[in-house]
Amino acid sequence: MKYNKIWGTTSPIFCLNNVEVHRIEINTGGYCSKHIHKHKYNMFFVESGKLEVKQWQADSELIDRTILSTGEQTIVSPGVPHQFHALENTIAYELYWVSLEGEDIIRETHGGITP
Repeated sequence: MKYNKIWGTTSPIFCLNNVEVHRIEINTGGYCSKHIHKHKYNMFFVESGKLEVKQWQADSELIDRTILSTGEQTIVSPGVPHQFHALENTIAYELYWVSLEGEDIIRETHGGITP
């Protein structure tokens, strides 16, 4: 299914459990909203074109700008405000995932053996 956006189109390819893959086509000059994902990592992989990905740093006015060309990728961590902007007509893939921590346990007590 293809969805129209003001900046181009997005087509979800795979969405299951904690992983999503979307193919996006962005028209030259098109850009998305500045936004965050509370829990998702967001990877941008450029198939063709040129894409700028901005990331706003916490407690700072600094903006990291990454320019991606064909075959390049970058990752935005959860909670980081970001925005993409096509410098040329661009085809890219957005991959989203949630990282489950291996140490996902908070112990209130310790186990043992009853005498």
